[in-house]
Amino acid sequence: MAKEGVEKAEETEQMIEKEAVKEPAEGGGGSHRLGDAQEMRAVVLAGFGGLNKLRVTRKAMPEPQDGELKIRVKACGLNFIDLMVRQGNIDNPPKTPLVPGFECSGIVEALGDSVKGFEIGDRVMAFVNYNAWAEVVCTPVEFVYKIPDDMSFSEAAAFPVNFVTAYMMLFEVANLREGMSVLVHSAGGGVGQAVAQLCSTVPNVTVFGTASTFKHEAIKDSVTHLFDRNADYVQEVKRISAEGVDIVLDCLCGDNTGKGLGLLKPLGTYILYGSSNMVTGETKSFFSFAKSWWQVEKVNPIKLYEENKVIAGFSLLNLLFKQGRAGLIRGVVDKLIGLYNQKKVKPVVDSLWALEEVKEAMQRIHDRGNIGKLILDVEKTPTPLMANDSTETSEAGEEEEDHEGDGENKERMPFIQ
Repeated sequence: MAKEGVEKAEETEQMIEKEAVKEPAEGGGGSHRLGDAQEMRAVVLAGFGGLNKLRVTRKAMPEPQDGELKIRVKACGLNFIDLMVRQGNIDNPPKTPLVPGFECSGIVEALGDSVKGFEIGDRVMAFVNYNAWAEVVCTPVEFVYKIPDDMSFSEAAAFPVNFVTAYMMLFEVANLREGMSVLVHSAGGGVGQAVAQLCSTVPNVTVFGTASTFKHEAIKDSVTHLFDRNADYVQEVKRISAEGVDIVLDCLCGDNTGKGLGLLKPLGTYILYGSSNMVTGETKSFFSFAKSWWQVEKVNPIKLYEENKVIAGFSLLNLLFKQGRAGLIRGVVDKLIGLYNQKKVKPVVDSLWALEEVKEAMQRIHDRGNIGKLILDVEKTPTPLMANDSTETSEAGEEEEDHEGDGENKERMPFIQ
């Protein structure tokens, strides 16, 4: 077994050396020319399913169209929605193969026609409608934002989805004010930590959070009351606040919907912004989907009217890419950058992973092992034992199936912040 591990490490080191030989003598970022076309590294999802559907390969480098910026990517954010995309566990999934990812940070490398307000060399963060997990992306200028000089690229990649989602739910949908109370699930995750920080900017806000027990020590100071995610949090909340809470932020769905509505005070707001309970295994599960759907309490509008309660949903990606609210989001980002400059908020980065380590990074999110955000660091050198599994492709460019049991000897060795 040990011999096999050594042989795999040696093979991977040789593979990395071969890739290094392909790098150009001039020009950074790992791009090189094949004929007249420049290429780049990117994570490609070959088809919906498990981790074996992901591979790092070379693709043609995009060029900016009218109104777009070309960004040399330094870091990419990894979100739970990316797991659901990989499984095909979303409404109207796009066609594969595709490059996943919805947010990144980097340096402006080129400007498309009619782009104003940016210059080549600007440090930026951006939303991308897929294609973020690559060395170079092109995205419309309305989705790009300059970042402060003291914000690192990993922080910038952890900023857009998490903090904009948290801000929109708290202040635009639920109208958070002084003296109110908030229940947030997955308090140790990227959005959960953003919610906790933003609540601290409003006087006398009580934050109830649920999280896995092993995270409690690390996040106990960020929330007022912390409960185990598997405990009867309804009774725990009512023991502290008999009336319940003003705002419930639910990324779980399933039976938590009914529990959340039941915990609302009069004039309280329940917001659903995810459905992670549907993800139980590595691949899409019809049983998990059906169970989660069946457990959702059927909402009676008359009951909402009688109890003076509000139920809402929030999808940042739909708001941006389908509903055309980029102007609204830019105003929110400006406010959040102001809070960052005032040292009132700061992205919590769990760990940094190379593109070739994307499978291990996804597994860490699936296991709910992260505290804060996982980041794909485009310039990070992969750990050999992990790089081997994510970069091998057949001559036809198709992914090779993982052999059963291969994953048992893989070590998770990210750079932990």
